[in-house]
Amino acid sequence: AGNLRQMRQDAKLTSDQLAARSGVSRAMISKIERGVSVPTATVLGKLAAALKVSLSQLLGSPHQRVPVLTKQSEQSVFRDPETGFERRSLSPVFEDGAVDLAFNMLPAGSSASFPAHHAGMEEHLFVHEGRLTVIVDGSPFVVSAGDSLFYPSNCPHEFRNETDRSVAFLIVVEDRSKR
Repeated sequence: AGNLRQMRQDAKLTSDQLAARSGVSRAMISKIERGVSVPTATVLGKLAAALKVSLSQLLGSPHQRVPVLTKQSEQSVFRDPETGFERRSLSPVFEDGAVDLAFNMLPAGSSASFPAHHAGMEEHLFVHEGRLTVIVDGSPFVVSAGDSLFYPSNCPHEFRNETDRSVAFLIVVEDRSKR
């Protein structure tokens, strides 16, 4: 809640302007900023894209570039209230937001959709357990345990678990625009 408000204010955007950029209603932005509503993964993705930040930057607090041990209990966790999709930020959040490591869980039969991120965003995905169908700009890729997939994420992308078991996967998000 506080991060969204602070990032919106830092970007010198009103709630109406962020709503126009993100496609998320002003009322929903207000509810999220007040901590009254938990956004879905899709809404969170739209807000991050509009602010040109990663999900981890939106969810976490920035650190200085010194060695940082992040205990499991300190890691930011986002749970989509509709799909059960869970995203745990493993890497510390730095101001430049150049690289982000996240552990994800997607329940059986669920999916999570994300809008296009800003230009320069790329993702490296590794499936730890299960099988995941990743739709990148309309093209499906079936990624099984032990497989990895690279894709530019400046296009719509979706994670689908079309199996009867949860899938666990890691994503490294790289923001090449920060170089």
